[in-house]
Amino acid sequence: MRRFIASICFVLALTVPTVAFAYVGPGAGLGLLGALWALIAALATALSFIIAWPFRKALRRRRASRGMEPTEKSADRTESDGSRDETSR
Repeated sequence: MRRFIASICFVLALTVPTVAFAYVGPGAGLGLLGALWALIAALATALSFIIAWPFRKALRRRRASRGMEPTEKSADRTESDGSRDETSR
């Protein structure tokens, strides 16, 4: 019981707010907020790509089973068949 009370007192002592003699200027604060927003945006983007991946794969399989090929870019088709002449570049 004594150990339990001692551990509760220790946790309470760690959670009691104390005076901090520190100053965070506006430049450092804005830099910190910018880095935090960038981290949140990167995590949200990565999570959205991970969630969307199975749906995109299912759509591709569905198109392939129907015999529909994904559309290619027009530039890729013209370069592959050689119909684009060198003077137009």
